[in-house]
Amino acid sequence: MKLVAGNSNRPLAEAISAYLNVPLAKCQVKRFADMEVFVEIQENVRGEDVFVIQSTSFPANDHLMELLIIIDALRRSSARRITAVIPYFGYARQDRKPGPRTPISAKLVANLITHAGADRVLTLDLHAGQIQGFFDIPTDNLFAAPIMARDIKERLDGGDRMVVSPDVGGVVRARALAKRIDAPLAIVDKRRERPGESEVMNIIGDVRGRSCILLDDIVDSGGTLVNAADALLANGAKEVYAYITHGVLSGGAVSRIANSRLKELVITDSIMPTEAVKVAHNIRVVPIAPLMGEAIGRTATESSVSSLFD
Repeated sequence: MKLVAGNSNRPLAEAISAYLNVPLAKCQVKRFADMEVFVEIQENVRGEDVFVIQSTSFPANDHLMELLIIIDALRRSSARRITAVIPYFGYARQDRKPGPRTPISAKLVANLITHAGADRVLTLDLHAGQIQGFFDIPTDNLFAAPIMARDIKERLDGGDRMVVSPDVGGVVRARALAKRIDAPLAIVDKRRERPGESEVMNIIGDVRGRSCILLDDIVDSGGTLVNAADALLANGAKEVYAYITHGVLSGGAVSRIANSRLKELVITDSIMPTEAVKVAHNIRVVPIAPLMGEAIGRTATESSVSSLFD
């Protein structure tokens, strides 16, 4: 087995390497003067089972091109099997046509990865589960729920916990976590009664006196999260936490969350945390290297990956 890392999240790749006790293969990923990507695999990978660790996070296009070119370099170097390990799958929110004459970019990205030469994909908490079907190669979608559940059980009192889905679309994910930690479920129902009116948040469920746990796969601007926290507190919640797998946190999101009434935002390191994230008083990062490393190890030995979530 060989591990190859791109530039998107080197610390995570190194942590996975340490977990598996497998060194990262020597691989140069650099830019020419015109910012074209150049890759050189600097050790023999002929006949090897190779795992390429690369999130397609900001800047998404650069990191996607790195991934594609690394895969192509490995294919041309006669690697036996190439698995694209993509902790954060960029473009996943473009999984359907939102209107006429628009693309399905997640499908295009799946095609690019497949045609570059990947034999398998390993990813984490896809925004839309059906993206697995966009690939014509085996695709394992891991879940951060076991990590989140363990952290919640260690840190929050069990008697007044309540899991909250920030929208109707996330109910299935929230219900699964609620079942794991034996907690009730509430839902934030967002709606605009008439065009041009501001969005109204209605809370479905009794949150009075509860430690509410907002659960989602992606936090980007943070606006929905902050507004949901305010709505929960206005409805009598004792405190509000948020557990989100992928901390995109673009623009002024970190400042918005730091100045919000959220007790704590917990994210994984699927996307490399910025310095602003590291110093924010109410943002905490939990590691996914053990989960990703275990999945890689099981894939390499042809063992069950799904049993990780039993």
